[in-house]
Amino acid sequence: MIATLASLIFAASKEGSPAWLLALGPAGGGALYWSLFRYYRNTDKSHSFETETRVAAQPITGNDRKIDEVKGTRRTSVDGDNHANHRQRVQRFNR
Repeated sequence: MIATLASLIFAASKEGSPAWLLALGPAGGGALYWSLFRYYRNTDKSHSFETETRVAAQPITGNDRKIDEVKGTRRTSVDGDNHANHRQRVQRFNR
C-alpha cells in the first residue's frame, strides 16, 4: 500500500502537480502519532513487573495510641494546629 502510494506521488510529481505536498500532511501526522506513541508507551523497553520483580512482604509493625476524641462541633479545631505557620509545617527536603 505504501509502495503504491509512493509510486502515485512520484508519478504525480513528475507532471508538476503538488500531490506530494498533499500527501505530506497525513504522512507527517502518522509519523508524529507513531513517534509520540513509542515515546510515551515504551512498549519495547518495559518489563513485566509481576514476573520480573520480587516483592518481599513483611508484617506491619508499629502501634497506635488513642490520645483524644472530638465529637460533633464542641471543639472545631485541633490543639497545636499549625495551619497559619507554613514555615513550621513545610520542611525543605535535603538530598
